[in-house]
Amino acid sequence: MPSPQLLVLFGSQTGTAQDVSERLGREARRRRLGCRVQALDSYPVVNLINEPLVIFVCATTGQGDPPDNMKNFWGFIFRKNLPSTALCQMDFAVLGLGDSSYAKFNFVAKKLHRRLLQLGGSALLPVCLGDDQHELGPDAAVDPWLRDLWDRVLGLYPPPPGLAEIPPGVPLPSKFILLFLQEAPSTGSEGQRVAHPGSQEPPSESKPFLAPMISNQRVTGPSHFQDVRLIEFDILGSGISFAAGDVVLIQPSNSAAHVQRFCQVLGLDPDQLFMLQPREPDVSSPTRLPQPCSMRHLVSHYLDIASVPRRSFFELLACLSLHELEREKLLEFSSAQGQEELFEYCNRPRRTILEVLCDFPHTAAAIPPDYLLDLIPAIRPRAFSIASSLLIHPSRLQILVAVVQFQTRLKEPRRGLCSSWLASLDPGQGPVRVPLWVRPGSLAFPETPDTPVIMVGPGTGVAPFRAAIQERVAQGQTGNFLFFGCRWRDQDFYWESEWQELEKRECLTLIPAFSREQPPALFSALQEQKVYVQHRLRELGSLVWELLDHQGAYFYLAGNAKSMPADVSEALMSIFQEEGGLCSPDAAAYLARLQQTRRFQTETWA
Repeated sequence: MPSPQLLVLFGSQTGTAQDVSERLGREARRRRLGCRVQALDSYPVVNLINEPLVIFVCATTGQGDPPDNMKNFWGFIFRKNLPSTALCQMDFAVLGLGDSSYAKFNFVAKKLHRRLLQLGGSALLPVCLGDDQHELGPDAAVDPWLRDLWDRVLGLYPPPPGLAEIPPGVPLPSKFILLFLQEAPSTGSEGQRVAHPGSQEPPSESKPFLAPMISNQRVTGPSHFQDVRLIEFDILGSGISFAAGDVVLIQPSNSAAHVQRFCQVLGLDPDQLFMLQPREPDVSSPTRLPQPCSMRHLVSHYLDIASVPRRSFFELLACLSLHELEREKLLEFSSAQGQEELFEYCNRPRRTILEVLCDFPHTAAAIPPDYLLDLIPAIRPRAFSIASSLLIHPSRLQILVAVVQFQTRLKEPRRGLCSSWLASLDPGQGPVRVPLWVRPGSLAFPETPDTPVIMVGPGTGVAPFRAAIQERVAQGQTGNFLFFGCRWRDQDFYWESEWQELEKRECLTLIPAFSREQPPALFSALQEQKVYVQHRLRELGSLVWELLDHQGAYFYLAGNAKSMPADVSEALMSIFQEEGGLCSPDAAAYLARLQQTRRFQTETWA
């Protein structure tokens, strides 16, 4: 390989942008181009001034926010003191991944593209806008854009004479070599790198804290359709501290049954020990894997065998397949023409990597172990809003977890990896420890004691507001207004008695919305409709306007990202017009000002 010429930097929240970036790296190597692929926040951003050719792949999250692993880069690149010629030697291209059902579709990619031009960068192509809503997914936009990209790149960097492109059907060398050990080493023991009590450095993804689980309690009624858990951890001695609005990240594991099935299908010995050796000098082994490592540990704690495979999985599997019929089908699934059929087979029913491997048994049995880490992505940590305050529960951390389970046309129900794993843990049966660490969330609450706070948290979206209310009440702040929405008063009214006690003490004003119960006769006009938090906001429009416009209140929203944030914003707009007498453009400008000054903050998830 020639010296690295192409740099691919990604900002990824769910793994799609990382997957596309790694595809770019593979396609570059096939074209005999040196290529580095890195997360944006792991790259020393000051070095950008020396990079001749950079491809940025970035997702847009929430309401137009950058992913967590590019937030530091985002802050740096928009510094006002950067000169307009800072990147004048750099050719670049920006590939965006978003969802057109959101108002700020691919906002991060569009804004980054404009900023790189302002700093003197030269765009090879217009920004690519991948769309999750397209029937073929982001690939519908990404595939033709990549064809154009390689035409431009190879015009600038033609391959060395006599070196032909590596054909698509030939597998590239694996990233790692698995060196199998004949016997267990005499010293050292396998285990996760963890932060120990009393450690100087705070827990992190590379060194989580193994927190003892204290309790795991179902908080929805027995007849309720959803299992929601209040889970408490002991963080004594961990060095973890947090404030209201922060989030905890939890590293889940695969179930023992899935691990056993995977090892059977691939013909692996779960107890086999190996050392992991990178093929390239600039590639390091994953910090989460011990050295030596057992196959059981690799599959249990690292390989995401319960995730829905991406197209790149089928491309590599087709390269590795020695079975003619299976290889033919895998090639079809990995081709541009086969994306509709792949979507029907894999994405629509949410078929997992393990299930796909079971459907292609001859191919699975022939997979060289060296390729496991190329083929299967790493299990990603899951983020949960912290639902408690250290001022009320010292050395404790609580979360509210909705256990994800739904049916598709496949016989086996689909289950969320992390929520199902957490729900299966029972501290009453013996000690349970969960790897976790904490990071700042997107919600920040005012420090001034007399500033009122309006919180809108339907369902499990109420979790960060419980932490905020506990914290504010402990500090003597009483201007707390909570709009909480659920289905039934007696089934999913989380922390009902706690809220009622705070109301009695005049520390909280609670406005509930029960969407499946008949509204009071006062609202008979809504009798045939479900009552949601946005309806309650409108009913109390004069109070909301008084708090926002006359008392300088902060407004917070947390919960499902689909239609609820737009419905709440619409309710606010109507309040500004009806109670504040603003025309529609002025109401929109008022809302925008609240957002710009951080007096309107959201934390939403898909």
